[in-house]
Amino acid sequence: MFYSAFLLAPVALFLSLALYLLYGLLVNYTAARKTGLPLIVLPFDCGNPLWLIIDRKVAQLVRRIPFGPGTFTRFNWRGWEIWDRYRAHQQLGDAIFFVTPGKNYLQLCDAEAVSEIFQRRGDFPRPPESTEMLNIFGPNVGTTDGPQWQRHRKITASSFNEQVNERVWVESIQQSTDLIQYWSRKPSINSVAVDTRTVSLHVMSGAIFGNSYPFRGADQEIPASKDDSSSYGEALKIILDRCIPLVVLGRKNLGNPWLPRKLRELYQATLVFQQHMTEAYESEKQVMMRNDKLENNLMTSLVRASLANVDQKGSTPGGHHEGLTEEEVYGNVFVFNFAGHDATANSLAIGICLLATRPDIQDWISEEINAVLGGVDSTKSSYETTFRRLPRCLAVVFETVRLYTAVAIAKSTGSSARSLKLGPDTVMVPKNTVVIPNYSALHTHPRYWGNNSVDFEPSRWITSSGPPVPATKGPSAHPVEHLKEPPARNSPFVGWSGGARSCPGRKFAQVEFVGVLVGLFRDFKVKPVPLKGEDDGMARARLLEQIRMDTGMRLLLQMLHPEKAVLEWRRR
Repeated sequence: MFYSAFLLAPVALFLSLALYLLYGLLVNYTAARKTGLPLIVLPFDCGNPLWLIIDRKVAQLVRRIPFGPGTFTRFNWRGWEIWDRYRAHQQLGDAIFFVTPGKNYLQLCDAEAVSEIFQRRGDFPRPPESTEMLNIFGPNVGTTDGPQWQRHRKITASSFNEQVNERVWVESIQQSTDLIQYWSRKPSINSVAVDTRTVSLHVMSGAIFGNSYPFRGADQEIPASKDDSSSYGEALKIILDRCIPLVVLGRKNLGNPWLPRKLRELYQATLVFQQHMTEAYESEKQVMMRNDKLENNLMTSLVRASLANVDQKGSTPGGHHEGLTEEEVYGNVFVFNFAGHDATANSLAIGICLLATRPDIQDWISEEINAVLGGVDSTKSSYETTFRRLPRCLAVVFETVRLYTAVAIAKSTGSSARSLKLGPDTVMVPKNTVVIPNYSALHTHPRYWGNNSVDFEPSRWITSSGPPVPATKGPSAHPVEHLKEPPARNSPFVGWSGGARSCPGRKFAQVEFVGVLVGLFRDFKVKPVPLKGEDDGMARARLLEQIRMDTGMRLLLQMLHPEKAVLEWRRR
């Protein structure tokens, strides 16, 4: 009898779980159906952390089963929208409900509706679970709301100033100049993603902490020491690569000695990163206390904000919460690293590979770079007089981000149903619905971008007032081309989010990306190395297909197997 009960217990547990999930699915289906919008029913909650660990593997397995592929394998895994692009919305409409046992997800491909939810940030806040990972080291501009967010936003926005952008420009040019020397000495390279991570890490280190490091290629690594960026960079990489178990288990719980080695390594990485931030914070405090001249970097700005007439509870003597606590400084530094390092590094790798498929665009930006710089050495160029005169290079940045947006932002209706205008109709979106601007669809729908909407065409961002005029005495010629900046509202381009909560580091990322393009493409060109039996055209087509099929979501959007992109760099 005991044996029978022992066997029945798992069955009863399974049935109870199944009934619970079915009940949740029925409740969510009923709520979504009232909207009259198209519905897609999925068996697993798209945002469940446990499902996110295995979703791609399960979907790949089901695809191998006869009659297995269908709605589930099309939509119920991270990164489905990168492969699907605008097709689901073209088939079903601009707003589609994904009904799951956990929550309802409203996928949007309507520029006006997306702009509305960005503007109505009180009605459509970020769902807390979507930013939980960013709270590892403390509250920050990415995870707070209301008055607390306004305080963080005011301080962090002022930290991203033109003095910091100048530092970003100098670091980006120097790093990419060293990078191209390393790449061009090799017959071929397959380390584009690894090396762009190093470049981005060093740019971030210089801009945030004021520490400059020489570039080292993938096969030039040396053991980590306190005097270089290796331990800091490796710690950040481990944290970002293993963020899901970090969120599920919590940072403090990872220190248990009985946990698997990889989880203990993750815990150690959080300690190393915390130590690096603490040392930088204390160093900046000492400089301020001695009244020494402060460098222009983000840590300096944040420390200044945390110490300016503020106690360690974040209050001024009058009791108003205006400054940042030490923990909040750490929280914001981590967010800067998360968004500024990983997102930019991934975009750089994808952008370089896209350029390798288009020698004509390489020539196009090289012409602009040389016309603007004239005889000036890239490393001696000035951010103030150079960056704004490189619209073609900036167009490459916008086009890369359009096709492969690294960070997608979700919103939520919260605890109340919210009205939302969708075309001529107004729909009441049920409470606790996650509202997702489908960036991939919005950025590629032919309605907004024309018949070549999925093609890499940076020229779509350029408006011209005449032929380029070469510089004759250094960077003195006036630009005759301009970037078509997306409008502030109702734009189909939301590559750095939109509304008041748009990315405060947008200009930072653009300056870094353009600086790297200047260092790489002024005097060099790149192409994919052909396989046996391929000509250059076939090799470019193969690489383009690899980018399309091999780009997906981990923590952020990235090429999943970038080592398969084997490139050859040669001087012009």
